Amino acid sequence: MKTNDFDCIVIGAGHAGVEAAHSAAKVGAKTALITIDRNTIAQMSCNPAVGGLGKGQIAREIDALGGLMALATDATGIQFRMLNRSKGPAVQSPRAQVDRHKYADWMRAALEDLENLTIIESMASDITTKDGKVCGVTCKNGHNYQTQTVIVSPGTFLTGKLYCGSRCWVGGRINEPASSELSESLKRLGLQLGRMATDTTPRLDAGTVNFGKLQVQLGDEVPVSFSFMTEAISRPQIPCWITYTDERIHQLLRDNLHRAPLSSGQIKAADPRYCPSIEAKIVRYADKKRHRIFLEPEEEEIKTIYCNGIFTSMPRDVQDKMLKLLPGTEDARVIYYAYAVEYDFCLPIQLYPSLETRKISGLFLAGQINGTSGYEEAGGQGIMAGINAARKLQNKEPIVLGRDQGYIGVLIDDLLTKGIDAETEEGEGRFGILTEPYRMFTSRAEYRLSLRADNADRRLTQIGRSIGLVGDERWEKFQDKQKGIARFKKYLQETRSGGLSLWEQLRQPANTVMQTVTSDERVKKMSLSEQVMQTTVFDAKYEGYIAKQERLVAGLRTLESKEIPQELDYNKIEHLRAEAKEKLSIYRPVTLGQASRISGITPADITVIQIHLKSHSAD
Repeated sequence: MKTNDFDCIVIGAGHAGVEAAHSAAKVGAKTALITIDRNTIAQMSCNPAVGGLGKGQIAREIDALGGLMALATDATGIQFRMLNRSKGPAVQSPRAQVDRHKYADWMRAALEDLENLTIIESMASDITTKDGKVCGVTCKNGHNYQTQTVIVSPGTFLTGKLYCGSRCWVGGRINEPASSELSESLKRLGLQLGRMATDTTPRLDAGTVNFGKLQVQLGDEVPVSFSFMTEAISRPQIPCWITYTDERIHQLLRDNLHRAPLSSGQIKAADPRYCPSIEAKIVRYADKKRHRIFLEPEEEEIKTIYCNGIFTSMPRDVQDKMLKLLPGTEDARVIYYAYAVEYDFCLPIQLYPSLETRKISGLFLAGQINGTSGYEEAGGQGIMAGINAARKLQNKEPIVLGRDQGYIGVLIDDLLTKGIDAETEEGEGRFGILTEPYRMFTSRAEYRLSLRADNADRRLTQIGRSIGLVGDERWEKFQDKQKGIARFKKYLQETRSGGLSLWEQLRQPANTVMQTVTSDERVKKMSLSEQVMQTTVFDAKYEGYIAKQERLVAGLRTLESKEIPQELDYNKIEHLRAEAKEKLSIYRPVTLGQASRISGITPADITVIQIHLKSHSAD
């Protein structure tokens, strides 16, 4: 039955929008997902892959909460690799190449089968409000929809412009229109917007690539699944290939820097540091003689090749010449040329930790609109925005993950305390203005020893269950895993050898405990999964470090629990430094813990605020 009344409307069906719509509907909100074309739901605009360093942990966390990304990856993956295997478990991250077409199809089918969700094919143009609260969404075709909450997740579509050399045209991505009306609507609502840029790579006809000249990169012999619900990956894996640039290509790029919008100044937003264009690489790393390029299949049948590493805004003729010089692609046919995209985003310091905007009640933002990059970062924000939009309707407190609970918590806290900076209408020079999209790395998480990919379910599945996002099947599987870990841990602690328990021996470097354990009949009778055994071993290895980390976290919880009134006038706090007054007035931290993480805020500043709050609470 069609209706124009919804509890929650999600604008945009990229990776943030998909998770937002799914979680809002599952938690109980009557939800609509507005997208230009349902056939582009969860489209992989950039690389055909999920996961990576830090990103793999986020994908696992989305899964642990009851989201879709990991399930879709396992169902459509064509190559699985665990990165950083030679390093500690805390920085090991899963990554998978996926069939981008099947991935999108899987996601679309999952949403179409979801009760409580309506997919509307249209373009949102205006968000209407009354008395500072969201009340509706108007589409370009004139249709109006009433709602109590809106989640905006438009990707790169907000006043998007595409660039390929001297050619510039309006668009959100290749062959799709931009959304300038929605940008204007957000400005009218009082939100501050900036500009960011990113770029894509050429896509090649796989049948015209000479793979015989290239280094083969295979997946893991025993692939590790993304979702905690997937028992095993049994499909054959597809290879990727590696090639390298050389000095001839570097000189070609240097000679044409004036023709690349990202380096010529035509695009005002900065070239992303963590996903730089190839022309930026040859300038930034002028001493490097070559750069590695990954040629990645975009589908199981290997029809299209994604040139990971050749992100560029160079004109087509330069791209053609570059590919002619690159080993393996000398005779390759280009299906899609690379291009850069410049788009609007909202400075994330305008958000509460729930991802609701401070200015408009019921308006949430998720994904690239908050200044991030990457499918996983978008999905992590999307699931939290969907959860919190639904909980707002239920008059329940928002779910806010701490930095000690998940990479998603680190991501959102970083956005709110460090800010994302870019070219804004007000100009540069404001606090919190950086010049590039935010990207997650394991190094950003100070509690990464306990925020491992293997234990995301132990950290977050109970939360997902408590809010109604985790169903019975996942919950039962999680409880079985917990029981298995408890049994295996008890065995390791009670079994002794050489005066030490096996648990104690696992803490020692280069130990051979597991070789003995796996042949023990008592362990075989337990029928433990690889997941259970691996997680338990990691717990043993890190027990001392995690205990120390827990003591540190406990000491910080006091600051995290101490809320700061949002109307607090920092200029009236005696003995607070001028810089602190200015920064705190801009960022408006919600807690003392959040305030302490703002760059330039000192422990002395926090003490002054604590004294002020205590003295005024007595009043």
